[in-house]
Amino acid sequence: MAKELRVGVVGCGFMGRAHSNAYRRLNNFFPVEHRAVLKVICDSELAKARKFVEVWGYERAESDWREMVEAPDIDLVDICVPNIAHRDIALAAAANGKMVCCEKPLAMNVAQAEEMAAAVEKAGVANMVWFNYRRVPSIALAKQIIDEGRIGRPFHYRATYLQDWTISPDVPQGGDALWRLDLSVAGSGVTGDLLAHSIDTAMWLNGPITRVVAKTETFVKERVHAVSGKVQPVGIDDACMFLAEFSNGSMGTFESTRYARGRKNFNTLELNGAGGSVYFDLEEPEYLQFFEYQQLQSGKKAESHLTGWRKIHTTNSEHPYMKHYWVPGTCIGYEHTFLNALADFVMGIESGQPTQPDFRNAVETQKVCDAVIESARTGQWVATGVKL
Repeated sequence: MAKELRVGVVGCGFMGRAHSNAYRRLNNFFPVEHRAVLKVICDSELAKARKFVEVWGYERAESDWREMVEAPDIDLVDICVPNIAHRDIALAAAANGKMVCCEKPLAMNVAQAEEMAAAVEKAGVANMVWFNYRRVPSIALAKQIIDEGRIGRPFHYRATYLQDWTISPDVPQGGDALWRLDLSVAGSGVTGDLLAHSIDTAMWLNGPITRVVAKTETFVKERVHAVSGKVQPVGIDDACMFLAEFSNGSMGTFESTRYARGRKNFNTLELNGAGGSVYFDLEEPEYLQFFEYQQLQSGKKAESHLTGWRKIHTTNSEHPYMKHYWVPGTCIGYEHTFLNALADFVMGIESGQPTQPDFRNAVETQKVCDAVIESARTGQWVATGVKL
């Protein structure tokens, strides 16, 4: 008989839906020993939580997360609320012996992130941060290719993460829908919201980032606050670009903005090495592009008449995660990245091998984010302090 993994989710917005879908589908696709049971959905607006119960099949709705983290029928607390609340919920959940999963970025700053990591480690509870892009099969394949030595010595890493939804000055800041534009709630703008993904992926693929120099910009300086109705200064970064140095000697460029007209969720990465290159574009997530210059098996240069970018359709059973889904040639989507992440987390519980990225790993990403913000403030290169 399957073991129950009794879940309580805090927050029923976009991420609450994405995570709930993963819990509901886990046992349909992955032969894990645990069965996810949707116990509690918690939101400060009880009516919203009750509606969520009807749609997603939770057993009950609550409005106070403090009661939920103390409930004896909850094994796992999943944090899907604005960044400002991550710390308090995670600390309380760990103190009550609950496993904790948390949306990214882990915290408002490094100090909070360190405190959260220490808390789950002291409690000895399983934990994970939902950097779901690691679980895109194409990006996981890029990791495999790099680990196999097919890229060789890395020279350049470049990442972009572009959106366009805040261009209008009429878009307010704050409230349930637009908290990402409120510095006091989000902690930062595109740096924590978008570039945190890019940074996590970059360090997973290419190793630690040791120092950065950054420039940020806030294009619309004032916006109406959705809660108060008053015009207030905008404190978050609308756009950020930074240069990075990796511990392996390679150079990195990162760019993110919410002012790229026509770009909705344009997330790309490219790594160039002596032996080859990889390129990924989230708008075509079922493909990984690979350029092979030096063949791994022979050590020789690829034949010139066959040299070129290879567009790999990552839908075969031998590709990461794909044996759990459909026949070759059929694609999975954004929602499956959360399902893959959850499956890895549960398998980590069952094997005793902690799933990455855990809180401690996410602290390293937070260090880079904080260094980027500090560099943008000072105009100077800033060491990240990431552990090598």
